[in-house]
Amino acid sequence: MGLKDFRALRILIVEDNIDIAENIADYFELQDHVTDFAMDGIGGLHLALTQEYDAIILDIMLPGMDGLTFCRKLREECEKATPVLLLTARDTLGDKLEGFDAGADDYLVKPFELEELNARVQALVRRSDQAGKKPLRVGDLELDVGKRIVQRAGRPIELNRACLKILVMLMRASPNVVPRQEIEYALWSDMPPGSDVLRSHIYTLRRVIDKPFKRPLIQTVHGIGYKLVAPNDLSA
Repeated sequence: MGLKDFRALRILIVEDNIDIAENIADYFELQDHVTDFAMDGIGGLHLALTQEYDAIILDIMLPGMDGLTFCRKLREECEKATPVLLLTARDTLGDKLEGFDAGADDYLVKPFELEELNARVQALVRRSDQAGKKPLRVGDLELDVGKRIVQRAGRPIELNRACLKILVMLMRASPNVVPRQEIEYALWSDMPPGSDVLRSHIYTLRRVIDKPFKRPLIQTVHGIGYKLVAPNDLSA
């Protein structure tokens, strides 16, 4: 996949088997995607409702709340359309139909190959995009994640890969703060090169996103991280 085709995904993994969850997370993070993890259905549903994800990888047999109940609540009570791929050891037709009826978009039987899991997740995300997923917007700043197009007040903005990844995180979390450690982990996993490198990327973002315009959007929350706040939401 070429750089121009790169799509940084944010994926929620809800799986109570820590070994399986870590294998999945490691695989996707090596491809520069960002993953969150929950070991039970209740914690996973909380993340799914309070954060924005491109896809959810969901085990059926979970403590607290099983995957089918998770799906039904996500779709029917919370009206969230995030693509869901179910993982399970149950492979009968009835099991699969029950999963689809609960609101799942795809179904993968354990054990599975990570390459197939990746292909299915990518297909779900493409399908979701084609269904009309809206660009991210904060004030007059707009980002089409799939096409990697950034503009503010109609003016195109060119960003390198690292800055684009940071901007996606800030826009999805806006107006909330994104901790410095979370950004560093998304960019470099467990081997951040030092705080000066992240500071340099933030400086670059400010230079192209804020400096040419009257009102800045990027704010530093000292000792915590950064946030992106629209001018009409400065109290956030």
